[in-house]
Amino acid sequence: MRLLLMSDTHLPRRAKELPARLLELVPGADVVIHAGDWVDTVTLDLLESRARRLVGVYGNNDGPELRARLPEVARAELGGLRFGVVHETGAARGREERCARRFPDLDVLVFGHSHIPWDTEAPGGLRLLNPGSPTDRRRRPHCTFMTAEVGEGRLTGVRLHRLPPRR
Repeated sequence: MRLLLMSDTHLPRRAKELPARLLELVPGADVVIHAGDWVDTVTLDLLESRARRLVGVYGNNDGPELRARLPEVARAELGGLRFGVVHETGAARGREERCARRFPDLDVLVFGHSHIPWDTEAPGGLRLLNPGSPTDRRRRPHCTFMTAEVGEGRLTGVRLHRLPPRR
């Protein structure tokens, strides 16, 4: 099962549209995961229309329309693993332990908010993934997103993709 992970798209504030390279991968993904801060409903509508399956949550910058359509925390069983998606996890210091306590029933937690890519494992085995942002690099050199594969209870091929600078 192929996964496409993104967060913090902030459209149309940070960019006018999703990067073409990212959009090209949507139809080929079995599941698209978005960890919040969409900002506009147009992006949600676009991904819902193109993705085979979309798992998403709202973020702190998402207004009433998005909050009415998306949960704060999403959960899905994918390829034999228990996934969770949430926008905010708090400060980087202590994140692994804090998330392991908050989500003891998960195998993988996808989160956003910081725009900073993250891939670590908490005590007990919880894998934490932040794909960064495809539209706002903030303090990082590149805008980013992630891909991964999951099957038979294993997460493999987790890859961070760097996008070229926007013109």
